[in-house]
Amino acid sequence: GLQGSGKTTFSGKLAMHLKSKGRNPLLVACDVYRPAAINQIKVLGEQVGVNVFAQEEVKNPVQIAKDAVAHAKANSHNVVIIDTAGRLSVDEAMMAEIGQLKSELNPNEILFVVDSMTGQDAVNTAKAFNDRLDFDGVVLTKLDGDTRGGAALSIKTIVNKPIKFVSTGEKMDALDVFHPDRMASRILGMGDIVSFVERAQSTLDQEEAARLQKKMRKNQFDFDDFLKQLNQIKKMGNIKDLMSMIPGVGKAVKDIDIDDDSFTGIEAIIHSMTLAERQNPEMLDGSRKQRIAKGSGTSTTEVNKLVKQFDEMRKMMKQMNSGKGMGKGKMPFRR
Repeated sequence: GLQGSGKTTFSGKLAMHLKSKGRNPLLVACDVYRPAAINQIKVLGEQVGVNVFAQEEVKNPVQIAKDAVAHAKANSHNVVIIDTAGRLSVDEAMMAEIGQLKSELNPNEILFVVDSMTGQDAVNTAKAFNDRLDFDGVVLTKLDGDTRGGAALSIKTIVNKPIKFVSTGEKMDALDVFHPDRMASRILGMGDIVSFVERAQSTLDQEEAARLQKKMRKNQFDFDDFLKQLNQIKKMGNIKDLMSMIPGVGKAVKDIDIDDDSFTGIEAIIHSMTLAERQNPEMLDGSRKQRIAKGSGTSTTEVNKLVKQFDEMRKMMKQMNSGKGMGKGKMPFRR
């Protein structure tokens, strides 16, 4: 793919994805031109717990890749992921290099990585690379919940190659297998509730969820439990991307800047409480709230707002447990 399309980050995500499926991947640093490329892939490999093969003194990507395959065979790696340098389709020398990599290695699969924000240019670039390499599939990176997903439809039509993955953020778990029907729903603003549920099932701790459910039924849900719930949600990935999967929400949030650190203030307030205060919110009087505000770098107003919304949530849980439903109350934790 082109420079800056997200190839190295995707390589790390793919390694993590394959590792979760029981494979033993090896990441290979074959971008010998970008100064920080080798260091970046080493950092990503460390993050996802995957070995990285690099030869910083060697400047021939083909030789590095061949040595990496030999290393993988000798060290029980059953998948080799080769991260190549970005290149323009009109750069004949660089295109010849990638062609040589293909002929020398005979890879099982060649994936073309494209930045979905490039729109129609992504389609033109995909065609140029496919004419030269006859790649096996496409990866769309930097894909959030808005209509930029339309590039996926155009690429599939022009090169007649499947879109294999979509990458939705910088976090290593922000990678999804591509499903055409789900992408169509997101483009139309209809959400993607199936992907939302799948991500929740693969991320959330089922035992912890069962424990919290018991506490909710007994009306014993406290701030410690709430903090654990926040951490579970954060593990699911980019907040805006998650919201775009919910039917009816995608279009509403596409132009809104939603910070992944939006929970930071809430977490700071809860962490500034004592253990007794987190477990018994009824203890929180005026002086305690002032101390918590000072310790969390927030205001007493923000602390009061959180406590009030937490009380509303507990009342809602109590109503649901008693079979009365939510009544006419408003949803808690509104902004």
